[in-house]
Amino acid sequence: MPRMLLSSESLGGKPRAFGGPRGVALEWVLLGVSLFWVLVLNRPFFAAALHGQAASAPATWGFGAALVVMLVGVHAVLLALVCHRFTAKPMLAVLFCVAASSSFFIDAFKVYLDPSMLRNVLRTDVHEASELLSLRFLGHMLLYAGLPTLLLWRLPIKYPPLWRALLRRMGFILLGLGLAVAALMSVFQPMASLMRNQKELRYLITPANALYSTGRVLASEAKGAAKPRVAIGQDAQMGGAAPARPRLVVLVVGETARAANWGLNGYARQTTPQLAQWAQAEAGFINFPHVTACGTNTETSLPCMFAPVGRRDYDEDRIRGSQSLLHVVNKAGVAVHWRDNQSGCKGVCEGLSNEETSAAATPALCPEGRCLDEALLAGLPERLAKAQGTQLLVLHMLGNHGPSYFRRYPPAFSKFTPECRQDDLRKCSVEEITVAYDNALLYTDHVLATLLKQLKAAQDSVDTALIYVSDHGESLGEKGLFLHGIPYAIAPQEQLRVPMVMWFSEGLAASRPLDAGCVRQRAAQPATHDHLFHTLLTLLNVRTALYAPAYDLLAGCVKAPVAAVAPPATADASASAAALPAAPTASGTRP
Repeated sequence: MPRMLLSSESLGGKPRAFGGPRGVALEWVLLGVSLFWVLVLNRPFFAAALHGQAASAPATWGFGAALVVMLVGVHAVLLALVCHRFTAKPMLAVLFCVAASSSFFIDAFKVYLDPSMLRNVLRTDVHEASELLSLRFLGHMLLYAGLPTLLLWRLPIKYPPLWRALLRRMGFILLGLGLAVAALMSVFQPMASLMRNQKELRYLITPANALYSTGRVLASEAKGAAKPRVAIGQDAQMGGAAPARPRLVVLVVGETARAANWGLNGYARQTTPQLAQWAQAEAGFINFPHVTACGTNTETSLPCMFAPVGRRDYDEDRIRGSQSLLHVVNKAGVAVHWRDNQSGCKGVCEGLSNEETSAAATPALCPEGRCLDEALLAGLPERLAKAQGTQLLVLHMLGNHGPSYFRRYPPAFSKFTPECRQDDLRKCSVEEITVAYDNALLYTDHVLATLLKQLKAAQDSVDTALIYVSDHGESLGEKGLFLHGIPYAIAPQEQLRVPMVMWFSEGLAASRPLDAGCVRQRAAQPATHDHLFHTLLTLLNVRTALYAPAYDLLAGCVKAPVAAVAPPATADASASAAALPAAPTASGTRP
């Protein structure tokens, strides 16, 4: 054989037959990897960026080519900054996995990997993660991460002396930056317009989206961990005399229930038959059909809905760095307890009494190690029998958490058919997915009706109330979208509109006193998660300067208003007031 050919041994890392330097330069590898990512794993980005442009127009091809050059240049430069002799192959192997997994979920569920979505990913428990894994995912990872990693690991790379490597790397970085800038300038006007009008598109660029968002989340978490939560509502106190009887308010936080499929809102399928009976029989049962969530995922919505100022003046760092409604009412003397059947309270109940459902306590309700939502009701009759003072019990449901909707309810609730019984939604039709989702709502209806029966059974000795509201909605195939987590600015109504109901026992309505007819009239108007904080203050009879009557769903419906207290003139109170954006300037009295 001619000496210029490589032997099979040379591929394993041994010297070439002609004795020269072996392998390829690392810079060529970084360029090849960047090309692979941009051309193979970024189809959703290019589809969105070129949407609406004529495929045959030269301007479209020019804009697309400029995007390719720009993204390849940026990725190559970033890789050049972190990949060298000792880190290149391990680093690229990890990034292949990140890029492949990111592209799978973006393509499969039409999600955007922004910081809020990455925060969800980092907080996902084993059960949730296992439901997202499928044979399709495994095949995708083997093809787009496993195979490239194998080829990379077998590829011989040559490393020149240090001084020559530094010069080459500097030249590579300057060339990459130059090409990226030149490509950007060639299409600056349409590119600027695209990024200004569709900022969320940057979260489709793989794997830069996952790396950037993960860095943002970790930096935020580290910053938050370095200091305690800012105290708010230091002036909180109970209004007036103590109630004559114990009072228990139950707040049920739903999961991924959307208003569009809520039977009480007029949906074609009756997904809330038991609650519909309560609505007919109980004057104190009220449905709120026009409620908007303050986020499209639990990590955003949960802290937001327990903050005095939520979406209307949204500041994520401030909300996450401050105490919640639960801390405020607890300072006033309300006994607070959080019971969780999902992924935790996201800091909302930090330092307060809380627990998780467990198979040990309710084995019949916890198949496969994950509990059905009826487990949240375990021990409630005993709690009601021993109730003293004013209490707030928060139940955090698993609800309609996808994609495995069929796992959220027992077989007895498979009323609607045919239902999707697959973890991989792409194996089912949109109709089958919707049917399974509706069956899960049917089970939520049962859990809430069971809870209402238990509360009403104790109304002779305890004044009780229930509020149910979901944290966010869900996409079930509309516009090709599934699940949730789309950036708020472009989120569809299916992910933003959520169901909400209230119920007051006769004793509680009389003790406040509360006009249910007035509340029913208010329910016909639009509401948001921002109303929850201030409505619960009224329901629990807690007074604080944080109260904003304009965001109280019960304002004007309580017949004996009591003036809101002013915050004490202390340094702590001043810090508390400064901790959050100012409440609306509307003045009034606090029931």
